[in-house]
Amino acid sequence: MIADLKPYPTMKDSGVPWLGKVPEHWEVLPNRAIFDEVKERDYPEEQMLSVTITKGVIRQQALLADSSKKDSSNQDRSAYKFVRPGDIAYNKMRAWQGAVGASEYQGIVSPAYVVQRPRGIADSHYFHHLLRTPAFAKEAERWSYGITSDMWSLRPEHFKVIYSCVPPLTEQSAIVRFLDHADRRIRRYIHAKQKLIKLLDEQKQAIIHRAITRGLDPNVRLKPSGVEWLGDVPEHWTIGRIKTEMHNLNTRRVPLSGPDRGRMTSRQYDYYGASGVIDKVDEYLFDDELLLIAEDGANLVLRNLPLAIIAKGKFWVNNHAHILKPRRGSLDYFAALLEGIDYVQWITGAAQPKLTQDRLMAIPIPVPPEAEQMVIVAWIQHNTSHLQATIVRARKEINLLREYRTRLIADVVTGKLDVREAAAKLPDEMGESELLDEAETPMEGDEETEISTPDDISEEAEA
Repeated sequence: MIADLKPYPTMKDSGVPWLGKVPEHWEVLPNRAIFDEVKERDYPEEQMLSVTITKGVIRQQALLADSSKKDSSNQDRSAYKFVRPGDIAYNKMRAWQGAVGASEYQGIVSPAYVVQRPRGIADSHYFHHLLRTPAFAKEAERWSYGITSDMWSLRPEHFKVIYSCVPPLTEQSAIVRFLDHADRRIRRYIHAKQKLIKLLDEQKQAIIHRAITRGLDPNVRLKPSGVEWLGDVPEHWTIGRIKTEMHNLNTRRVPLSGPDRGRMTSRQYDYYGASGVIDKVDEYLFDDELLLIAEDGANLVLRNLPLAIIAKGKFWVNNHAHILKPRRGSLDYFAALLEGIDYVQWITGAAQPKLTQDRLMAIPIPVPPEAEQMVIVAWIQHNTSHLQATIVRARKEINLLREYRTRLIADVVTGKLDVREAAAKLPDEMGESELLDEAETPMEGDEETEISTPDDISEEAEA
């Protein structure tokens, strides 16, 4: 059905670069003609809502339940802004990142957020999709002001002068119906891939855990390790601690300046953050073969980021990763070992869980002879390579599905594809939405959502 979509028969130049050409019968209007800003206050008992980058407007309670964050909003909520179902809300300082959406709920948001109420010519669900397109995010960035990206703010007076396309109301409804249907289908595919990844990862971890705690000889004599998480280990193995088996190189970080700092911004070398991906935080250069461990305890608990990353050659490391190097033995063995540890009991801090350096270095670990370490590593690689390849392929497929969804939404809401006929033929799928909302879980590399903070409120006061 999606493959059969065609362009509209007649198009016109919208006169707006971020929209391009639109169907001839669509209007193109400034947002001041589509929305009214509302500042209803004095509803302190209403539920808190958050405007997130990944999903738009959600209940803050749901956001807090799935993260380690705590409600940092003010106790006195009389100044918080009231949001009615159908209102559009956006975070002024994150609109350029996509923190905007239509609310399905009644509640209140931070005073630093902006609430816009659609007029009679607008279906809020249609504008939820339109205002969350990458093209609108770039337009919001163009109209945002601030010294740095962390301070950029899309103020209401600038939101009002941005032009948007406005199809007839019946057509807006058809577009929403079509996109809801397509989104459900795509989320089903993504959910199936995520379930596969979870099963494969559990299988891989079981293989690794068995090898690094018992070795490969099923007839080996065992002894009590004295460590609860290890249980019995081969009799000829020793039990050490990370601090006795690995050098801690965190103290060797040297902040860069001058030409070296310039090279960092030009991405001459890979840059590792706590997640193991190229990041954008602090600046420390290494030229070695090292093991990086995430410091962020929340990610270690949720296990939605790599725990042990091997970095080789010249690379940058930010200040949110522990940097280790074996005193002796195989780097690959220790990477597999530290990947398989459940760090929950060593994590400290409720509001911002962290695996501190002292706690990490105190963790007891099993240490086979060096020759046996190499045999274990080779066996693990042989028995998990097919699992890892399938996981990587499934993650790529998920990314492609998400990219396709983003492109489809953008093309439909800006009139590049005509969905009127397809929408009219769709079956009724009421009742599936809530189930699917929970189906697609965050994956490695997903943007985090954000909660109203005192900083938001301070920014509003300064404005």
